[in-house]
Amino acid sequence: MPSTNIYQYPKVFKLENGKKLRGLQIAYHTYGKLNAKKDNVIWACHALTANADVLDWWSGLFGQNALFNPEDHYIICANVLGSNYGTTNPLSINPVTGQPYYLAFPEFTIRDFVSAHQLLAAHLGVEEIRVLIGGSLGGQQASEWAIAESNKIQNLILVATNAFHSPWGIAFNESQRLAITADRTFYAQQPDGGIKGLKVARSIALLSYRTYEAYGATQVESVNDKTGGFRASSYQNYQGEKLCKRFNAYSYWYLSKAMDSHNVGRGRKSVIDALAAIKSNTLVIGIENDFLFPIAEQKYLGDHIPGAAFHSIKSAYGHDGFLIETDILTNIIGNFLKESVNKKIIKLHKTA
Repeated sequence: MPSTNIYQYPKVFKLENGKKLRGLQIAYHTYGKLNAKKDNVIWACHALTANADVLDWWSGLFGQNALFNPEDHYIICANVLGSNYGTTNPLSINPVTGQPYYLAFPEFTIRDFVSAHQLLAAHLGVEEIRVLIGGSLGGQQASEWAIAESNKIQNLILVATNAFHSPWGIAFNESQRLAITADRTFYAQQPDGGIKGLKVARSIALLSYRTYEAYGATQVESVNDKTGGFRASSYQNYQGEKLCKRFNAYSYWYLSKAMDSHNVGRGRKSVIDALAAIKSNTLVIGIENDFLFPIAEQKYLGDHIPGAAFHSIKSAYGHDGFLIETDILTNIIGNFLKESVNKKIIKLHKTA
């Protein structure tokens, strides 16, 4: 895993809700080099519990021999505000008290992710982003960024995401937060507070990430006489414990609230008007049996972003397919970007 870079913002960072953070730091990774024209930037936005090492969690789409590779591109992925992978988060030290924030950390939104990463982009000398790509929560960030800086994003790729978080998605997140707060240690002001609740929350989340078919294929029993000790039970426990080893309940609680906050229409005329402001050459990809972000949400994006291309894919993994079906994504995205280049060449010929 490459070393994590840290950008320390020297000023006070103002959140969408008006609250302020001092000492904001943003963890990020870069791969490759910015070319002389500064037109080879690929910016990846990560999902809920991922980190800035996109070559690790999106391998197959990003990597040495992948579509997005460091030989041809300057790849950037930054950890979002509130996450515990190096960016300022609830376990960071509050400069006012000298102690970790815990539940004194101010709530934040998807737009705050964008504001923070715009500061990082300026610090890195990024003036134009050739491809801005994100899936799930990362797609929510990418859509907000494309609205906020419509002339800066050349190509926008949104995968398994939405224009506003649905009541269904919010209900799933609230159920997870209820599990976390049912663990009374969440209020104990300690780094591992709420860890048992986090395990339950992850188990709930998995049911929205995968499908009936996926569990039937991977967790089915080989014998008929079991009355306990089921593979599916072991799987839920294992995945819950796995997350607890690398994440904390406070970051998870706050990040789920940020996802709930996602609505591109907030403070704007409407959701449709906000999407209409996107000028990027846009590709929207949906997963047909995505339980958490149903494909109707991606069709909505495709219908209301001017000139957007829409593709659907099939995946036994449901929502998690956006991380797993990298061969299919490579084919769709690769063809889209080739068409984008051809359109640009034709446009240049017409104006010459």
